[in-house]
Amino acid sequence: MCITVRLLRILPLVLLISRSPARTTASNSIVKRSYIASSSNFAATSASCNSKIKMPEKRTAPAISSLEDFERKLPGYLNENTTLALLLDYDGTLAAIADSPKNTYMTVAMEKLLNQLAIHPKIFLAMISGRALNDVQSRVGIPGITYAGNHGLEIESGNGTRHDYPLPAKLQQHYAPMVVELVENVQKNGAWVEDKTVSLTYHYRDVPADLSGALKQQAIRIIESHGYLANQAHDAIEAKPPVNWHKGEAALLILKDKFGPNWADEIKVIFAGDDNTDEDAMRSLQGVSKSFRVSADPEIQTYADFRLTSQNVVEDLLRWIRKTYKD
Repeated sequence: MCITVRLLRILPLVLLISRSPARTTASNSIVKRSYIASSSNFAATSASCNSKIKMPEKRTAPAISSLEDFERKLPGYLNENTTLALLLDYDGTLAAIADSPKNTYMTVAMEKLLNQLAIHPKIFLAMISGRALNDVQSRVGIPGITYAGNHGLEIESGNGTRHDYPLPAKLQQHYAPMVVELVENVQKNGAWVEDKTVSLTYHYRDVPADLSGALKQQAIRIIESHGYLANQAHDAIEAKPPVNWHKGEAALLILKDKFGPNWADEIKVIFAGDDNTDEDAMRSLQGVSKSFRVSADPEIQTYADFRLTSQNVVEDLLRWIRKTYKD
């Protein structure tokens, strides 16, 4: 019998290490947790059910540009009696893109709304960012919520439990040499390397236009020569480990850990992000959430249900939620 699309989305296989951050010595106890259904089983099941399962597809999504648009296009989606899981990216979503990640901040209004939602008993808040875990934690600064850094490779729940994706030792050995080679060869003319310990970002926003193309291609060659994936971001290249783990898998793990295997039947879910890496979460959550891609491009292809026409509209998204989930 064919497994439903919902089950296929929420039962990924991953081996994660769960540990308390308070224990950092070599004698720490390590708890291995495995999740169901291997990728090969998934592929086999998908092939046998090909005629019955409609896989997620990218398309141009309807636009939302105001608070009124949320109320008009999503009537009845939110319910004050139903728990809401609110999963959010940081850069380009909660905070406008800046010339440097160090200069990225939320507005006072955005910060106030986020803090109000974070303490509501019917709202579960999680941040899923490409930044390093401790970096996004310090940027958002809300205690007791779940944070995922490095595109979900590092996750820390509100009670301090850690989930770190176990990267192959051989791959980890290539990380430091990759950073050194990038710094020595392409960290120039305004470009710089953001070392996030598990992954890195090569930023070339400030490089003169006549030089950026060549530097970008050289950076990609270096990243790939060390066995890492080079993914395009906003005026940057993300170097990520070549593992089947991303923001989508992190979102599913977070939801299952918090609400159990039947979470999709019991809660409402909202996800918002602005980058190509956020599309992994939008794809994984398609059909069991409402997702929003922040983009000014009316023709952008996305897995999201809706397109937010600017980063400012994210504030309207939070206001819409706040109108339903009052104190």
